Amino acid sequence: MTRRLTGSLLGLLALLGVQWPGIAWAQYGATDGEWRTYAGDLGGTKYSPLDQIDASNFSDLEIAWRWESADGALDLDALRERHPEIGIRNFKTTPLLVDGIVYVSTPLALSAALDAGTGEVLWQYDPQAYLAPPYPHASVLSYNTRGLAYWADGDGHDARIFYGTNDGYLLAVDALTGQPVRSFGDNGRVDLTEGIPRAPRGTTDRLGHSWLGVASAPIVAHDVVVTPTVISDIAVTKEAPPGWIKGIDARTGDTRWTFRTVPQGDDFGAESWQNESWRYSGNTNAWATFAVDDELGYIYVPTGTATSDYYGGHRLGDNLFAESLVALDIETGQRVWHFQAVHHGVWDYDFPTHPNLLDVTVDGRDIKAIAQISKQGFTYVFDRATGDPVWPIEERSVETDTDLEGDVLSPTQPFPTKPLPFEEQGATLDQLVDFTPEIRAMAVEAVRNHRLGGLFTPPMLSAEGGAQGTIQRPAIAGGANWNGSAVDPETGMLYVPSSNAFSVMQYYTPDPADGGNLNLTNGGFDTAPLMPQGLPLFKPPYSRMTAINLNTGDHAWMQPNGDGDRYRRHPMLRGLNLPPLGGEGRGGPVLTKTLLISALTAGGTGGGPRLVARDKATGTIVGSVDLPAGAIGTPMTYMHGGTQYVALTVGGLVPELIALALP
Repeated sequence: MTRRLTGSLLGLLALLGVQWPGIAWAQYGATDGEWRTYAGDLGGTKYSPLDQIDASNFSDLEIAWRWESADGALDLDALRERHPEIGIRNFKTTPLLVDGIVYVSTPLALSAALDAGTGEVLWQYDPQAYLAPPYPHASVLSYNTRGLAYWADGDGHDARIFYGTNDGYLLAVDALTGQPVRSFGDNGRVDLTEGIPRAPRGTTDRLGHSWLGVASAPIVAHDVVVTPTVISDIAVTKEAPPGWIKGIDARTGDTRWTFRTVPQGDDFGAESWQNESWRYSGNTNAWATFAVDDELGYIYVPTGTATSDYYGGHRLGDNLFAESLVALDIETGQRVWHFQAVHHGVWDYDFPTHPNLLDVTVDGRDIKAIAQISKQGFTYVFDRATGDPVWPIEERSVETDTDLEGDVLSPTQPFPTKPLPFEEQGATLDQLVDFTPEIRAMAVEAVRNHRLGGLFTPPMLSAEGGAQGTIQRPAIAGGANWNGSAVDPETGMLYVPSSNAFSVMQYYTPDPADGGNLNLTNGGFDTAPLMPQGLPLFKPPYSRMTAINLNTGDHAWMQPNGDGDRYRRHPMLRGLNLPPLGGEGRGGPVLTKTLLISALTAGGTGGGPRLVARDKATGTIVGSVDLPAGAIGTPMTYMHGGTQYVALTVGGLVPELIALALP
């Protein structure tokens, strides 16, 4: 049994197999050589049918132009006197391409328009958001951006760029001039904290960070802008701001609707917060990117964990709509259906990325589907009109024995029967590394004082000289994360980069003088037990790319992401006949007509970072190009002036956006 509710007339008709007039099956993918949204289209495919770059010439790509992030021109030393954590390295943006112009946002909330063929700056806008309190204190401690959104009115005369800031504003900038759209909100910006409990403008969390900020790209459809938000993760009290979702009018900036991810009073789902804990509980925010079915008028929102990520003794119950995929009517904000992937989460298993929309045929039945990958390594697949699982999702019994006082874990959790997990789950002795008997013995010793078990093994307290906590795998950073997945709308093949990593959560009781009454993590995944000399703890591969056929639910192939040279150089591993080990990142993918393109952290000339192309049918690497520095954001591709480009952000003292093309 899945815990979700279906609704709406369209959903009922779809459930009965009735075809309705005027609604065609969607054809997703970027069109006309452009890249108008974060993932190329509203459906989150990260797919473009361009084919000028193929297996025969990919390795010939050269840097056609490069743009140094505008953040680097600021007086960073002076800014750090105000906020020591000012940083510009999280230039994770995926740029947009519309009408020959590349649009990009920076970690310090600057935006720019660039000529698509030369990289020449057409305009730059600096809202000086870095003068406000910094980005909410979460897993990313620096300033951060993943992208922006583009919108134009019906006649195309009013074109705007939307993106968010570290201190919780949604900005609207004229796409042609770079000037704030004064008719939008308050002179070009909307305060996203307005109406959010416990997040009044002008206040900060206990470390002086904003309570609410924006890192991921908004999405726009039906003239409504919907923006992901980040809520500070460092609360030591049970009270925190909730991550309610707002639909903003793209023309005026007025709030058209608010969906309460922590339901209130008589809202549906409020009963899942026992003892009226909805009155003070927070987070449950949607920090990742979204997807939209423009024809149905539905927006699909992946949500995160409730306060705190790792302890729930103050919020007993399932805690809807935490760690859920929620389908909303984008014009009204009304819930159509939802699915909760983790009941009463204490593992930080947020849904970290947008879902992928596609049309598939399963056992002869045509389905307008939605696939949501997860930190757990699961892929949840539904009929996107009704929320019905394409393959059964079973509620299975899980361990609930935790020594965190006052917490009561859910006795069951949802497990998809198809597709199989794309990443390793749980921690058992059989999964420990066994390259040699000596290394195997070292691994067994390393976990001797830790709790082992399957997925959703309960957390436990650590004790000096004794138990050292539960090994959680996948790690809190997940098998999948914000890098996301890509889907080929022509074949129904889903491509997922993932990481085989683990965490050990350690807990403490905050000082009552700080208002603390919870047991919280103290260090997160950096507290994982280390093998001597930096050896890996579990069997490889340590990162991989998996192709899943969503017409059958079967894995088509899995390939390690890299050969694992950094492990092979270890003195205890030299000379061993080892398979490819992976471990060279889980860079976000982009698909073309024939290629799967992503970045690896090693394997290039001199062992440096590179961009690789894989054959989509086999996963074999068919091309490789050196990068000047490690990739940061997910690539995109576009056509301009008869030339196909691949663009992505890369690191350095000042990060850059680079565009590659054939010579």
